[in-house]
Amino acid sequence: MNEPLPIGINIDGVLDHDGLPDPGVAERFARVAASGAFDYIEKNLVPGEDFAPYRDAVQRHGVPLGVLGGIFCAGRDEARMHAALGLAGELGAALFNCQLFARHADGHALSDDEVADWCSDALEHGARAGCLPSFEVHVDMWNEDCRRVDALAERLARRGLPMRVTLDHAHILYKIGNAQELAVAGIADAVARGELVLEPRSPRAVYTRWLHAGWVVHAHTRSVAPGGPANAWARRGDGRPGRAIQYPFVRPQPGAWHSPWRAGALAMWKEAVEQLLAWRAAHPDRAPQRISCEFIPFADCGGGARYPIFEQNLACAAWLRERWSATPGIA
Repeated sequence: MNEPLPIGINIDGVLDHDGLPDPGVAERFARVAASGAFDYIEKNLVPGEDFAPYRDAVQRHGVPLGVLGGIFCAGRDEARMHAALGLAGELGAALFNCQLFARHADGHALSDDEVADWCSDALEHGARAGCLPSFEVHVDMWNEDCRRVDALAERLARRGLPMRVTLDHAHILYKIGNAQELAVAGIADAVARGELVLEPRSPRAVYTRWLHAGWVVHAHTRSVAPGGPANAWARRGDGRPGRAIQYPFVRPQPGAWHSPWRAGALAMWKEAVEQLLAWRAAHPDRAPQRISCEFIPFADCGGGARYPIFEQNLACAAWLRERWSATPGIA
């Protein structure tokens, strides 16, 4: 019998919606603890943020910071990354989730060798700190063209270092059927030729290869619809509408979301997540040890919406537990 699946929540998703005042650290922890739905909290570290309230909240409410993370720029944030890994190790976090921007601080696009240098440095510092990093496949980051994951794995292997991936299917599946997003990621031609497969129904799906290779050590769940609608109610920093990287898991109330909602639109995303659960059940030592629900309010996700984002996370966590208990091999 497999152990229970630890399920967490990104603390940014512990709110009703971003049209209301920030509930604050203490209230967010209290809501998570009262719900009983989550085993840990995941948090991205913000430069200059006072971390003392988080230490206090962990002690008061007994909900651990199981995963820390951060968003970094090569050539600017190396010292901050080292310090963040040290803090994660001090707090006993299970891992540190890294996002690395596609461009260096001086503006040039990072080469595969530069990415490998940065990730090697993070892995070496994480080993010393007692908390290894995991590199999230994410829009706007070096791996938005998800073929680059293989290039990093090859370079790390030559250095005797492990490949560690955070998988969020949302950042891949939403591109399906969206010519503009496929082009932005630089993968339109590869998808059209069948060299890069994104759909979970194919055994050649790119993230299925990552699972089989044992690279995926952490996962996020935030539902999307392939070719789903852009977020017309929020703008990115460049003025464009938010990308379609959050499709509500449960039906929003009328007027709370910018587009019509269909339950069937979630079918492909659910299939991909169920495949991940099945892989974990069959290969518990070569699969994610935890999953964080990550319905959040930012422009590419739920920014501007008026549906309760925390309730979306709660519903997703309940679904994950139900599907995990129904997965073959789980008693």
